[in-house]
Amino acid sequence: MTVATAAPAASALRPHSRDRAIDLVRAACILGVVVLHAMMVGVGVAGGIPSFVNASDGTWWIVPLSWVLQVMPLFFVIGGFSAATAYRRARARGSDAVAFVSGRVHRLLRPAIVTIGVVGALLALLAAAGVPADLVALAGFRFAQPLWFLAVFLVCQALVPGLLRLHERAPFATIAVLAAVAAAVDGVRLVSGIDALGFLNLAFVWLTLQQLGFFLADGRIDALPRRTRVLAAAGAVAALAVSFVSGIHSPDLVANINPPTTALLLVGIAHTALFSLLRGPLGRLAERRPARRFTDFVTPRAMTVYLWHMPVLLGLAGLSAMWALTTGLPLPGVDGPWWWLTRPLWLGAALTATAAVALVAARVEAATPPPATGSARRAGLAVVAGVAGVALLLVVGTTVVTAAITVALVAWALRLARQTRSAGVEGGQRIRRSLVDGVQVPLPTAP
Repeated sequence: MTVATAAPAASALRPHSRDRAIDLVRAACILGVVVLHAMMVGVGVAGGIPSFVNASDGTWWIVPLSWVLQVMPLFFVIGGFSAATAYRRARARGSDAVAFVSGRVHRLLRPAIVTIGVVGALLALLAAAGVPADLVALAGFRFAQPLWFLAVFLVCQALVPGLLRLHERAPFATIAVLAAVAAAVDGVRLVSGIDALGFLNLAFVWLTLQQLGFFLADGRIDALPRRTRVLAAAGAVAALAVSFVSGIHSPDLVANINPPTTALLLVGIAHTALFSLLRGPLGRLAERRPARRFTDFVTPRAMTVYLWHMPVLLGLAGLSAMWALTTGLPLPGVDGPWWWLTRPLWLGAALTATAAVALVAARVEAATPPPATGSARRAGLAVVAGVAGVALLLVVGTTVVTAAITVALVAWALRLARQTRSAGVEGGQRIRRSLVDGVQVPLPTAP
């Protein structure tokens, strides 16, 4: 088997234009997340009181659907590819790690502060309108569930400068250590039966997948013989099948995300190998008008779509319940014939409404971030403050109070990320001792 042991930098391999195949797959991943969550949102009315339910609980279809729509591993691989490419280009222009991390803080948290603030205000309005407190609390809980991605992705992106430097020095050793720790966490969790230990892999599973994206950015994966990539994909799928049959991992790939398991590493390997094998056809597809229009719509609004799709789904579910209460007509039972017949209409409404909201809300995401030349300490604090705010919503739930606290923490994070560098030699020395030299941002964990 031939293995590429060295590769030129990504900037030498590709022109400074956008990679249309990468953009298309990223947009498809966002679409997959929205569709998966739309299928999982259910609504019912019992005794004149509406309720939100997980439509996938105890159903047969969630397993095959998760095999198709569990795209988070590939999303983190693509995130690693994009971050490595962007940071290398910025570094070549004379920028530093602090500016990179501060920019990532703004790109991820600026749209989030608007979403969280609006949802907090809506929850207050629902409570004031007399909506039952348990239903308001459930809506807040459902809204917060997908936000784990925001916290974890922010941490992973903040660690890019340090981990990319390690990758450039010892690529195989770095990813091997991350994968080994992820496997060890999984093993201890299985042996001990303490599922909470698995939340350590909120760091190691996703960082390993991001690190795999660095190899994609280097061109190392594309340089492998086609036969090697086919064997890698087939081997990962075979290992997944063995883990399902043996009971190591659940065949439901959605269940493997909470907490993250090494099954996601195997999914990421299979997806990355397949992407590399299909990169040429995907690139040609991406140039066609329908695919280009889809990609051009989603790419600049990716975080906005992700942040707003759950509030939109909950709003549609609430309108469905109100319609049932007003007309007296029953809602279709989850997983029944009428439920399936109405899924195309439901998915169409969900996608259309999410796109409409994104058209308006994405103005925040599209705004140019302010110049960031602060210290590594401020950039690290910005990441910690942003993660702490999201973690509060995940642990406690989204209420008027927790939303207000999170908005304050995120606002502080954004303020820290745009602080200007102090004048003088001491400020310059702090910059040179920044994340470029391997100082890592503290890594809080979030459930």
